Amino acid sequence: MMLVSTHVAASDVEGVGVFASEPIKAGALIWRYDPGFDRLVPSSWLQEQTPMMRDFLTKYAYPAHDQPEMLVIEIDNGRFMNHSLTPNTDFTKIIEGYALRDIAAGEELICNYSEFDPGFELLPSVVAAFAQRRKTKANGLASH
Repeated sequence: MMLVSTHVAASDVEGVGVFASEPIKAGALIWRYDPGFDRLVPSSWLQEQTPMMRDFLTKYAYPAHDQPEMLVIEIDNGRFMNHSLTPNTDFTKIIEGYALRDIAAGEELICNYSEFDPGFELLPSVVAAFAQRRKTKANGLASH
């Protein structure tokens, strides 16, 4: 669960992201895993869901560090945090996230998903897919 004031807004990284609503100091604890707050569901449940729900869970859920048969679904803004290999946060402790440096109000909070999800694989970018469809459509219209 997020422990700092944040908001969700359009992101240059991917779709929407989590942004600091106020300045955050380097080293500040910004997030903590809380099984009483974060939703836990059995990973086997994933296969029983509709395609739409499976897509949602594939995008937003990750394995619980202490219960590999469970998935964590964050119910606050944390689920919108985007991935980068050069994050401004540190989630290597898995159950806690910290600011790696001072983060300005209005700056996007970015994490490295592989720090808490050992099986992380980057999904195709929704933004890139949309841009490609738009480009293909524009090229198709231009050829008529």
